[in-house]
Amino acid sequence: MPAILNIDVPDLDAAIEFYARATGLNLVRRLFDDTVAEMEGEGLRVMLLLVAPGTRPVPQATLERDYGRHWTPVHLDFVVPDVEAATHLAMAAGATLDLPIEDFVWGRQACLRDPFGHGFCFLQWLGRGYDEVA
Repeated sequence: MPAILNIDVPDLDAAIEFYARATGLNLVRRLFDDTVAEMEGEGLRVMLLLVAPGTRPVPQATLERDYGRHWTPVHLDFVVPDVEAATHLAMAAGATLDLPIEDFVWGRQACLRDPFGHGFCFLQWLGRGYDEVA
């Protein structure tokens, strides 16, 4: 089953630039009267959705969209060949490093946030990656 990741953003042009520079995703097309940008890279399809802060995702929601740093139990991990290089590139594009780069048996990890408050990680496999701890 193919999957598409949707990311709400308050500024579509800034989000396109950030994700292109920080992760290498490429703009495929703009849709729905220029309120959605379809990005793609390495088998991942991401839709950036222009949605104003303070709006609710569904009418019965009790929380409104907030683009300050926030936490959601779903986040995006990018597997990269060099976690330090990817982290420097993302920070130059506007990301913020939330935690120092960490080393584990399975590899290295950097936890960051995009300019819109969404957390994401860079993972660099060492050895057999997660199979090292399976």
